Amino acid sequence: MSSLRYLALQELGKEEKKISGYNGKKITSIFNSNVFTGRTIREFLSDEAYKSLMSSIKSGSRIERKMADQVAAGMKAWAEERGVTHFTHWFQPLTGTTAEKHDSFFTIKSDGTAIELFDGEALIQQEPDASSFPNGGIRATFEARGYTAWDPSSPAFIMESGSGKTLCIPTIFIAYNGESLDYKAPLLKSIAALDKAAVEVCHYFDKNVTKVTATLGWEQEYFVIDEALANARPDLVMCGRTLVGHAPAKGQQLEDHYFGSIPERVYAFMQDYEQEAYKLGIPLRTRHNEVAPAQFECAPIFEECNIAVDHNTLLMDLMAKVAKRHKLKVLLHEKPFAGVNGSGKHNNWSLATDTGVNLLSPGKTPRTNLMFLTFFVNTIKAVHDHADLLRAAIASANNDHRLGANEAPPAIISVYTGKFLTEVLHEVETRVKEKFSEQDEVILKLDIHKQIPELLMDNTDRNRTSPFAFTGNKFEFRAVGSSANCASPMVVLNTIVTDTLRKFKVEVDELIEKGEKKEIAVMQVLRKYIADSKNICFEGDNYSDEWAAEAKRRGLNNFKTTPEALEAYVTEKSKQLFYDNGIFSKRELEARHEIMLEEYVKKVQIEARILGYMATNHILPAAINYQNTLITNVRGLKEIGLKENSYKAQLNLVEVISEHIQQINNNVESMIEARKKANNIEDTHKRADKYCHDVKTYFDKIRYHSDKLELVVDDKTWPLPKYRELLFLR
Repeated sequence: MSSLRYLALQELGKEEKKISGYNGKKITSIFNSNVFTGRTIREFLSDEAYKSLMSSIKSGSRIERKMADQVAAGMKAWAEERGVTHFTHWFQPLTGTTAEKHDSFFTIKSDGTAIELFDGEALIQQEPDASSFPNGGIRATFEARGYTAWDPSSPAFIMESGSGKTLCIPTIFIAYNGESLDYKAPLLKSIAALDKAAVEVCHYFDKNVTKVTATLGWEQEYFVIDEALANARPDLVMCGRTLVGHAPAKGQQLEDHYFGSIPERVYAFMQDYEQEAYKLGIPLRTRHNEVAPAQFECAPIFEECNIAVDHNTLLMDLMAKVAKRHKLKVLLHEKPFAGVNGSGKHNNWSLATDTGVNLLSPGKTPRTNLMFLTFFVNTIKAVHDHADLLRAAIASANNDHRLGANEAPPAIISVYTGKFLTEVLHEVETRVKEKFSEQDEVILKLDIHKQIPELLMDNTDRNRTSPFAFTGNKFEFRAVGSSANCASPMVVLNTIVTDTLRKFKVEVDELIEKGEKKEIAVMQVLRKYIADSKNICFEGDNYSDEWAAEAKRRGLNNFKTTPEALEAYVTEKSKQLFYDNGIFSKRELEARHEIMLEEYVKKVQIEARILGYMATNHILPAAINYQNTLITNVRGLKEIGLKENSYKAQLNLVEVISEHIQQINNNVESMIEARKKANNIEDTHKRADKYCHDVKTYFDKIRYHSDKLELVVDDKTWPLPKYRELLFLR
């Protein structure tokens, strides 16, 4: 019987070529076609309902039940025109995926009449089982009630799956007593808190600002491989990454894949998922080959943070579904293949006012430059004061394999500002020795714009090794993992900047009350913040050993594993931070910490089980079979009277294979014992630590001997698709 590997290889190239492409359609003709937004809302709602919904979207005001009935009726009419029969509250529980329960518009009245109905009550609230989702002990099995509640700020959309269509209503997910059980609820709170704090600081410079919006532009990296080859590997099916596999002779060392010609089969897949994304209003702009073979990237235009998070989560679902049409598999794991670049999701974050100003873009006047400098310095100060929390925000079992590798920033959080801005910060800090006075107001007239051209992207080099880099008119949080929900790092970033801005305003107001001019007071506090935050700024190579040593001297932490990094969430400092800014209660934060540790344990546990299974059921049988073939060969050569020197190579190979077999067997047994001991530990943090430092240590040992066997065992009998096949065959 042929192995799955050979059956998969035989199928390559036999796929029926799919005719894909835009077929002459403009993107604008399909963009938002499945979204209840813009002119669609205007067409299907009365003036009264339209104004009520727009007011809720813009200001967060509550929609009255009467208006909700009208909005629901309009949504239903729009959806039914497009063949929709069911609706769902679409939410993002702490599972790392999305959730949905479909209900039909169909119902029966008391007199037996069958009708189609969707009212405000169904739109606003539903009741999923809160104890069945990760909750960190907030809900017990007998306390199952939880609620999904409509988020009007993110538009409803129609999801197409095969021939079915469903009206999806973005919602938050909370427990019966109000605690958040999802990614969206705390994100919305952090956005609102940041808006309030930023507007108050903006009023030092522009009283016309009434709203500040956090914006996000994510860059999604991913791998695409043949579906049949992926299905022939239990580790890819169950874990999303390869637990064994020897590096191919050619990897990424020739640097010929980056920005290269996109393979035809992948190109067809890209065009297909792009069109699905455009229908849902996801404003994709960029696509290209990434550094590693079989690795690619897409990126959208910036959006409001909440909608950007929803769109990224949607896109990850879309890519997986569309890939199946092309008999491909998308890998979103941060490190699916050892020895080549892993995948990240760079989060490009900025702040925009309702007056049309990007607060992280230098202006053309001293006043607007001072506003830019204020938000720029406050962000750096926030990162300095809460670096460990930012590290925790991107911690996961998956990302542990990527951080600190040759393509990803290290686990040490630092900020890159670039040559020009570094000089400006230095000048502001050192120009005046003691205190700002009226005579020093000339400093405020510094035309920063001349020193820092408006197009900073063209005048400031990028530091690809920095985890948090200023790249022109935004900060790029490069350490976020490819499979992560963007909400986690955005909640932390929004919250720490909110807290810093609030404290900044208090300090500035105190100086103004003492008689300082407003601009002088602002500059004095900025100067202090620059001095306080210098340790977090680093312009050099973040990969270097010298930086690790220097960071340690500066007092910057280097948490290399998820269990130790996650502890930052439950320090008293962090609990107070989130509580003071209205994002999490202390109980909610402790619950999330518990959930993240449990997720870590489960992922490592699954990988350990699959690795043991593959070693026992795939790798060892293949090695033993080949070993038996060699032994039979040696016996035959002996029988015909050849001397031992004639089959010495075979004997050596038998011995080498025997050693690898024994080592794999011993390490698998030891790993199983370590896993049993870890499972008996009740304390979640200690159990996670045990999995991290005991169970995981066997992964590399088993892999080493397995990969050595892959090099010597007959290729025809090796059961698992090899790296050269996974990465290069399409």
